Formats: sequence, structure tokens, C-alpha cells
Amino acid sequence: MVKAIVGANWGDEGKGKITDMLAATADIVVRYQGGANAGHTIVNEYGKFALHTLPSGVFYNHTTSVIGSGVALNIPILIGEIKSITDRNVPAPKIMVSDRAQIVMPYHILMDAYEEERLGGKSFGSTKSGIAPLYSDKYAKIGFQVNELFDDDVLKEKIARVCDLKNPILEYVYHKPLINPEELLKTLHEYRDMIAPYVGNVSEFLNRSLKEGKTILLEGQLGTLKDTDHGIYPMVTSSHTLAGFGAVGAGVPPYEIKQIVTVCKAYSSAVGAGAFVSEIFGDEADELRRRGGDGGEYGATTGRPRRMGWFDCVASKYGCRLQGTTDVAFTVLDALGYLDEIPVCVGYEIDGEVTTEFPVTTKLEKAKPVLKVLPGWKCDIRGIRDYDKLPKECRDYVEFVEREIGYPITMVSNGPGRDDIIYRKK
Repeated sequence: MVKAIVGANWGDEGKGKITDMLAATADIVVRYQGGANAGHTIVNEYGKFALHTLPSGVFYNHTTSVIGSGVALNIPILIGEIKSITDRNVPAPKIMVSDRAQIVMPYHILMDAYEEERLGGKSFGSTKSGIAPLYSDKYAKIGFQVNELFDDDVLKEKIARVCDLKNPILEYVYHKPLINPEELLKTLHEYRDMIAPYVGNVSEFLNRSLKEGKTILLEGQLGTLKDTDHGIYPMVTSSHTLAGFGAVGAGVPPYEIKQIVTVCKAYSSAVGAGAFVSEIFGDEADELRRRGGDGGEYGATTGRPRRMGWFDCVASKYGCRLQGTTDVAFTVLDALGYLDEIPVCVGYEIDGEVTTEFPVTTKLEKAKPVLKVLPGWKCDIRGIRDYDKLPKECRDYVEFVEREIGYPITMVSNGPGRDDIIYRKK
């Protein structure tokens, strides 16, 4: 059986915690897209961790952690991340990396930064992790797959071809140093030696595991609104953040995905540029940012303060629909306990008309939030494990959101720890 854990919104919804929690009863956890440009924060008995490439099930001895072919693989970051957890007494995880995964090259990272510099005030707010240049090269068919590291003839021929293409851009567009082919080959030999112990045929392994009745989790990065096709284009990531792409990026049949857990925060947050209709500012945002997450709302990768907003029913309904949601996990509900009243965005006003359907970006930029205010519960709900024991106002809030988005909230997270979860029946 395959289950997908994905985000409904801009990312930062708390997918890492939900994956870590569900991995207790899973055999394999797969990262299937994206790179080290976003992170998942995990709190467990070993401490607090920010993962960027490793799947969030890596803290269990019984799981195999898989990097699928859809991932933008930064090999030094992956190896450094493995060391960072084992240095903190986490048992060495079982890891398999797809021999078809694309490698983030040193020049991808440089060109990402150069392009943001060139764009100036019109930049995309990139994390400068090389993700967009990697996926650009992948679809231009000049990327490097992991398996190619083990064939020097292929490497040398491809390096020469890449230098012919990239060096004129570096020289005449960016006015930066050129790629040295000998140095690049040496770097790729270092990458080969780093990654060699982990490389395997992931799609064959997952197919065999399914036949053996194993449970596989697909862990998505970011959320629906950052999907390169269905998100707030062009302020999106360069990969597909949808559960449907999980079949492709992992290498499993789409009909094997039986459960899609879509994670929504009880309020909204986002890192980076782009339309954000329910955004709040000033002291109001600072207070929510301070109380949110575990230790505040700051990007797990960048450390940037997250942009804050009220829960957006329009965006979340759209996000859940695109994901094919079977279950909603509603996270960080405990952060709202300080509020007397809680605004919720239930519609967008665009050119004088109100809609509850998520529009294309050109219309989204004009949208103003239509807010409904609900009473707060004014108490700490951490430690509660029974839904019926939550304050009535808190349950009313959950049930109002559930009606507005039209998908069942079956899990409610009320704290950062693995056990801070309340299960609801559908």
C-alpha cells in the first residue's frame, strides 16, 4: 500500500511531523521531488531536527529511506545530513538513492544565485539551491543522472557539452568565472565516491516491496500552491508538488496510491515571494509568528521569517482538490489559543465580485480577502488526546474549516511532538 503526505498550501504546513508520525507503521519512506531548498522540522526523542533531503521517516530503525528519481539531489548536502543525525546518536539509517536521480551540479547553485542577482528587484526569492537550473537542464536533456557518475566516458563527453553551453552564458550574461572541465570532473569523482554505497534501482525495489505487502509513504516537499503547473506561477518551485507526481518521482503505479494525507496549517504561512491573499502584517503577524510552529515561524532551510496570514479556505480547498485528498491533517492548532477572535478567509473579492474558487495568478494579485470571524478558545490545548475534550470553540473552528474546504479533517496536531496528535473519525 502507498500513502502520500503532501501540502495543501505554500509549504511549511507540518508535513515532516505527519510523515514522521505515520512512518511508525510504514516500511519505506520516499522523497519523490524537490531538493534541499525546503526543510521539514522533526521533534522526537532524539531532539529537534531540520531535514532538507532525507525523508522524515529516517529516525526509525525499521524503515528504509529512499531518494526517488524525481528529486534534485545535492550529494554533499545529503551526506552531510546523514552525518548530522548520526552525530546526535540517531542510529545509521538504511538509505537507497535512485540511480536515475538528477544531480545538483556546482554550477547550478552558482547560476541560481547569478540569475537572482541579475533580476534584482524582480527576482523570484529563490533559496539559491540550484533547483530551477537543475530542472531546466533535466528537461533540456543536459542534466547528470546518478548512474552516469560511474562511467567516465559519459562524464567527459557531457562535461564538454555543458561547458560549450554554459560558459558563454557565464561570460557574456553574468560576467562570472567559467566552468573548468578538469575541476568539474574531479568534483564528480568525489560525488561518485560519496554516493556509491547508497545507489540502487529504486523503482524495482519499490515494486518488489509492494508485492511483499509493504507500506510505502511518499513524502512531498512544499505544497499545491508552489506546484509548477497548478501553483501561483511564476512564484513557484520547479517541480511538481502534487501526490499525482509521487507515482512518477518514486516509480510506482499511480493506482497503488490508496491514501492521500494533505496537510493544512490552522493558519497560513509562506516563505518567499508570491500572492498571499490572507496575509497579515505588523504586530499582528509578529505575534502569530512568535507563537507558531515550535520556536517560531522561520524557514527550516533559509531561517527567513515566514509571512503570516489567517487560514485561507479558498486556497486550501483548491489545494486539497488538486492533491486528491482522502484525509486532512490539521496542524499547529495550539498556536491560536491566545486569540479572542480568529478571522478565517472564506472568499476572495476580485474586481467587485466574490469568488470561492482559487483563480489564476493575474487575478490572484488583485484579490482581497473576505473574512469571517470565529470566537477563540483562549486556553492551552496541548496535551489533549481526545477530540471531544477540546474546548467547544476549538471544535467549532475545526468543523467550520472542514465544511468550508469540503474534505475530512481526520488528524489534528496540537503540539510539535510526535505524540501531539488527535485522531478524528471521518
